[in-house]
Amino acid sequence: MKTLFEPCQAGDLQLASRIVMAPLTRNRAPHALANALMTEYYAQRANPATGAGLIITEATAISHQGQGYVDVPGIWSQAQIDAWKPVTAAVHAQGGKIVMQLWHVGRVSHHCFQPGGQAPVAPSALIAKTKTVQLIDGEPSFMATSEPRALSIDEIPGIVDDYKTAARNAIAADFDGVEVHAANGYLIDQFLRTGSNLRTDAYGGSVEKRTRFLKEVMHAVCEEIGGPKCAIRISPVTPVNDAADPEPQVLFEHVAQFLGTLNLAYVHTIEGATGAARDFYQGAQAFDYAALKAAYVDAGGTGAWMLNNAYSLELANQSLADGADLIAFGKPFIANPDLGLRLNQNGPFNEPDRSTFYGGLEKGYTDYPFLSAA
Repeated sequence: MKTLFEPCQAGDLQLASRIVMAPLTRNRAPHALANALMTEYYAQRANPATGAGLIITEATAISHQGQGYVDVPGIWSQAQIDAWKPVTAAVHAQGGKIVMQLWHVGRVSHHCFQPGGQAPVAPSALIAKTKTVQLIDGEPSFMATSEPRALSIDEIPGIVDDYKTAARNAIAADFDGVEVHAANGYLIDQFLRTGSNLRTDAYGGSVEKRTRFLKEVMHAVCEEIGGPKCAIRISPVTPVNDAADPEPQVLFEHVAQFLGTLNLAYVHTIEGATGAARDFYQGAQAFDYAALKAAYVDAGGTGAWMLNNAYSLELANQSLADGADLIAFGKPFIANPDLGLRLNQNGPFNEPDRSTFYGGLEKGYTDYPFLSAA
């Protein structure tokens, strides 16, 4: 039987365990630059004997236009490449592996984050019924998103190229690979779903057309750095950030079939509502995750199958027995830098301080105790 604590191959990534640190936005990168505090945070969780077999970074903007929250990092400039290098070096010094999550928020933004104060961009000019985060007097403050403008068809290749450049920059910063963020109601997910995509051109309407942007991005990224260093995150039924589609099974099985042709490192699937109910579903019936994986495998997919959302040790073991390869843990890694060791001993577990999730400095970020100091 598979266990969380054994090695696993994911494309070019030879991992020391099946435990993955999921991407966690923490809003501690002023000026979109990684820094010494972030280096310490990732290094604390990087030893595969006590922490994660693989770390996925917080979502990282591929361009200035791709930003939607205060103090999130980027990967579109040389300064950002240089700022990330101490992070990757620290993780590798611990014997860990780390991939960068590539992010364009699309309509989940505010004009204050956009170049020149312009409107955010989206498949269609539909406001996302959600909030973003700004700092007011040094404290995080949630505010409504701005009305977006619809991308013209001739702008889309430029954004695809931004993903390609970001992947190249991530490798230049010594990351072991990249994960394309196609989940949680952000730009790629916005193209996928009828609730946010009303286009009538080559990028809207049928499932084939709504998935075109995702396909172009994944082809570009894989061609740039190689499929075995590339991965993707999807969230078939989550309602987060106003994501909605009445037929997610048809849509995401089509996506999975395409992903099976790419020779990826892994596919990362969020089950249910992100950060909430695992049994949440959209459409007429519960989502069939086994059929999703089968569509991927039947199309030739050999990359690892990663699952995420509110996993306990017991549930992780059950999912591994049912065919998963990797399990991603999010919030538990916030308060438990040595989560791997704690899982292996079945606790005890520190509880996270939610008031410190977004913004700030060391408190609630790098000051959680390890087992040896608990």
